[in-house]
Amino acid sequence: MTGNAHANRYYIGWDVGGWNCDKNPRSRDAIVILNTDMDIVGTPWRGNLRQAINKAGSTEKWISTLFSLCSSTLTEQASEVTLAIDTPLGFSTQFVGLVTGLKHVQTLEQSNTNQYLFRQTERYLFEQGHKPLSPIKDMIGSQATKGMHVLAKFAPTAVPCGVWTDGKMLTAIEAYPSVCKKSATIAKLRRDFSDLKHEDEKDAYTCALIAYLFAEKPELLVAPESLISACEGWIWIPKDAVTSEGML
Repeated sequence: MTGNAHANRYYIGWDVGGWNCDKNPRSRDAIVILNTDMDIVGTPWRGNLRQAINKAGSTEKWISTLFSLCSSTLTEQASEVTLAIDTPLGFSTQFVGLVTGLKHVQTLEQSNTNQYLFRQTERYLFEQGHKPLSPIKDMIGSQATKGMHVLAKFAPTAVPCGVWTDGKMLTAIEAYPSVCKKSATIAKLRRDFSDLKHEDEKDAYTCALIAYLFAEKPELLVAPESLISACEGWIWIPKDAVTSEGML
């Protein structure tokens, strides 16, 4: 990329820690910001975003805070930002129906097909040989509610399934770094940044690459089918993470 066509675009990856992840040295929030030249902006950051989320009163303040945490400054007021978030950003329609109206499904068999535990996007990944986590059974409910809270506060409008926006500067999607490990598309984009020492930062970097692909080369990502409920969301992954398609 030359970086000239869309100089005011940024791609942010957020690996999500729990609400109180400052008490967990192994897993915390991590942020990596890329510019249109695919260079890291400032310095990758790792910690707990809870107070930053609480204090930010607008989407622009939220994004500016992320830049500040990464020792940089958001200078362009009209910047376009794509944020890829590594946590479930929804629950299955069957689970929502169960907890809000006691509506039940007819039969339940294997865990990976359980419609309460996994959304359609996760059941799709199981069919492709991956093993996604469930916010219900795998103790990532704290992270999921944290990510969904940020959507509700800073990007509350669901557009196509799996995409949220504030209608101005921020587009948010869901990513899943572990699925990208075998993607040649991601491998070709990845650079060797010596300062990415922690797995949280590495995952945030992969999320930032997914944010770039969604904004600039969406045809390389697996898109949701039209019948999937927008409230469930969708995990955006490279096509070549599940097939031989999608390489740059």
